[in-house]
Amino acid sequence: MSVLLDLAAQVASPVCTTPAECADQGVDTFLGTPERVWASVAALVAVGGVVIGWPAWRSVRRAGSGGRRRAIAALVMGLVGGLNGAVKLAVADGGLGTGNGVFGAAMALALGLAGAALGGLALARSRPSPVTPPLN
Repeated sequence: MSVLLDLAAQVASPVCTTPAECADQGVDTFLGTPERVWASVAALVAVGGVVIGWPAWRSVRRAGSGGRRRAIAALVMGLVGGLNGAVKLAVADGGLGTGNGVFGAAMALALGLAGAALGGLALARSRPSPVTPPLN
């Protein structure tokens, strides 16, 4: 339970953008630069697309599994996460370790593509097969 209280205290603490600002404010946790936060949120959205897309792809043909809705959700989450990762990579003015969120953006782009692909494949599998007339 104390771990949850510690996390809640860290979240409630003022957000600072540099370690020096954190030291001035008396905050002992540094959440990261806004660029890193943006890239991390994009990566989490993209991971959500993969996490939803995999079971949707696996169970889309089962009746009542809700696979089509999950496929659409995975497709949208993958596209949103991947596009945010691509935009973040395009506007980053530094490399790895500069606080610009380059690694998180690259992960968001890769995972977003995977989530969108899984969602698209599941959506394609969810279409009913065309009915062919019986051969006489």
